[in-house]
Amino acid sequence: MEKQLSPRAARHIAVAALVAAVALPVAALADSPRCDAQLDRVHFANQLARVAKKLAEHQPITIVAIGSSSTAGAGASSPASTYPSRLQVDLTERFPGQTFKVINRGVGGEEVDDMLKRFDQAVIAAKPDLVLWQLGTNSVLRDHQVAGHEAAIHFGIKRIRATGADIVLIDPQFTPKVIAKPEAAHMVELMALTAKQEDIDLYPRYEVMRRWHDVDHVDFRTFASPDGLHMNDWGYACWAKSLGEAIAEAAQRRPVLSAAVHAYAD
Repeated sequence: MEKQLSPRAARHIAVAALVAAVALPVAALADSPRCDAQLDRVHFANQLARVAKKLAEHQPITIVAIGSSSTAGAGASSPASTYPSRLQVDLTERFPGQTFKVINRGVGGEEVDDMLKRFDQAVIAAKPDLVLWQLGTNSVLRDHQVAGHEAAIHFGIKRIRATGADIVLIDPQFTPKVIAKPEAAHMVELMALTAKQEDIDLYPRYEVMRRWHDVDHVDFRTFASPDGLHMNDWGYACWAKSLGEAIAEAAQRRPVLSAAVHAYAD
C-alpha cells in the first residue's frame, strides 16, 4: 500500500517541479550558439535622422514593422518572441529612460501589393518615426517574377517617405524553403539595388542568416522552425538584436558634413 504524502511534502514537490519546468528553457537557451550581431554587415548606409532627432529630444519613438508572416511571428512560441517584440525590448535596454513603441503590422501570406492596400491604416495612421518594411518572401515562394514588383516597392517607399519617417527595407530569410527557389537571389539583389537607388537603408537578413549557417556553422534547426520556412525564437531574437544594434548605431551617428561645408571650414 502506497504511503500518502503530507500536504507540506506535496507542496514541496509541486514547487520543485515548477522550478524544473522553468529552468528547462533557460538551459536550452544557454546551450544555443552565441548570437553574432554582425554590425560590419548590417551597418546602415544612412543616419536614421528622424530617430536621432527624437532621441536627442527625449521624445517617444514609434516604429512600425510591416511585412508578412515572419513579421507577424509565424514559428515563434508566443507574441513576446516575435522580432518586433524582441526589438522593442532590445532598444529599451540600449536606451534607458527612452520610450519605444514597436507596432507589429505583419500579416501572413501577403505580397507587396497586399501591403500597399493597407498602408494608410497600418503604417501612415500610426505616425511612425521609423518603418521597417519586410517583403519579398511570398513572391519568391510563389515563383512570381521579381521584376514585376519593382514599381510597387518604389511606390511604397514614396508613401513612407512622405510621412517623414526613416525607412529600412528587410529582405527574405535564408531558410531551406526560400533558398530552394531560384528567384530568392534575384529578390535579394533587387532590394539591395532599390535601397541604393532610393538612398535608404537595408537590413540584409538573407546574408546575415546565410552567414549563421555557412560561416558560423549554425544548424538550420537552431534558427528555423520545423516547417523549413519561418524562423524560431532563437532566430527572431538574434535578428532583433542585430537590427537593434544597427538602429542604435545609425541613430547616434554624427551626420556627415557636405564637401561644401568642409571647404568653407578650411
